Amino acid sequence: MVLDTFGDSLKKVFSKVTGYSLVDKEKVESLILELQRVLIHADVDITLVAELTERIKKTVLKTELPKGMTMKEVLVKTLYDELVWFLGAEKASLAVRNQRIMLIGLFGSGKTTTAGKLAKWFQIRGLQPALVACDVHRPAAKEQLEQIGSRLKVTVYRDGKGAEGVAREALKKSREGVMIFDSAGRDALDGELAKELRELAKIVKPDEVFLVIPAEMGQDAGRQAAEFSRLVGITGIIVTKMDGTAKGGAALAACRAAGAKVMFIGTGEKIGDLELYDPKRFIGRLIGYGDIEGLMEKAKDAGLNEEAAKRMLEGKFTMMDFREQLKSMKGMGSMSKMLDMLPGGSSAIKKKLPDGFLDAQEGMMKKWEHAINSMTAKERENPDEINSSRIKRIAAGSGLKEHEVRQLMKSYKQIKKVMKMTKGGKAFKRGPFAKIAKQLGMGI
Repeated sequence: MVLDTFGDSLKKVFSKVTGYSLVDKEKVESLILELQRVLIHADVDITLVAELTERIKKTVLKTELPKGMTMKEVLVKTLYDELVWFLGAEKASLAVRNQRIMLIGLFGSGKTTTAGKLAKWFQIRGLQPALVACDVHRPAAKEQLEQIGSRLKVTVYRDGKGAEGVAREALKKSREGVMIFDSAGRDALDGELAKELRELAKIVKPDEVFLVIPAEMGQDAGRQAAEFSRLVGITGIIVTKMDGTAKGGAALAACRAAGAKVMFIGTGEKIGDLELYDPKRFIGRLIGYGDIEGLMEKAKDAGLNEEAAKRMLEGKFTMMDFREQLKSMKGMGSMSKMLDMLPGGSSAIKKKLPDGFLDAQEGMMKKWEHAINSMTAKERENPDEINSSRIKRIAAGSGLKEHEVRQLMKSYKQIKKVMKMTKGGKAFKRGPFAKIAKQLGMGI
């Protein structure tokens, strides 16, 4: 997975720098070679790798050091800045307003699933979306979109002859503000597909045309982005399946090189696993600097009170806060992904969590909710007062076994301890690179 393989390799590069007591030209060149190996192994185009490393060399070795900064500090900052530039530079933004969005792409890119994720994204932000099933070629494409619409409780328009007919009928009948049009794909962008998409665009008159590309495409994503842009016209890219391949970085770099702006990235299979692309935050997660801003956004989108979210991050939460967190877990994504957003890297933190916690099924989370609901108000506020006799009573009241209640107590205490270690990201500010973190504008 991109955040486990490519990310781990980048973390090693940054860890090596921070481990140096002194940085000289030889160490810089050695580190650049290591970075080149990491990027090439992740399927990044060699020409782009050469361009990146030349920019790093120029900044670190061929320009005068800024006043008050050592070569080591300049190297860390340059690595971060150049990787951000390499993967897109600018933060994406999409107006939260009524609009028409058309999704295009090759067969198997994930357009239909992405249409549902986009609808959810707008739903969370208070707008009323609708889905339009204009893929009339793929078997069961309309049915798949209807299933997604049913889960989201949004209208799906599918009646009409051909893709153009479906679009016309939807525009005639719809009362929703945000219209998201799915479209057909092919194994390759040919003249027939280009003609169909152009005709559809004439009818829809979309505000945005997003090309959907799977991350596994790697460096070929740039070529596809250029072809679609030339033949059809696109306003942005959505890179899907970022959680399932190590080539995600290559796809992002290729899109940037092709002059195509990445708008969203798909980070998982759940309907809420879609986020506006921000290269700074993305790189921050990859190298272990965290993404507190992103974590707070996820908490807000999931309906978790902001103050409760802050208490969770700082390890000051009660059992009541923990219960609310459990309820919001589905909306925020997996615990593993949330930990990737904490400064200091997730691997060390994950080791300190209870065995099997990250793989806990929804059933376990539900059992824990029942146990917390069976506690008294005083016990929820002061869990340390819960002794063996209280555990026995809580188990009886919630229909659980005593060992399941003890597992809840153990997990609660360990998670609280881990969160206190990060202090909501404040712990990172006391490290040797606190000054650099501030210079990087990490916002933690």
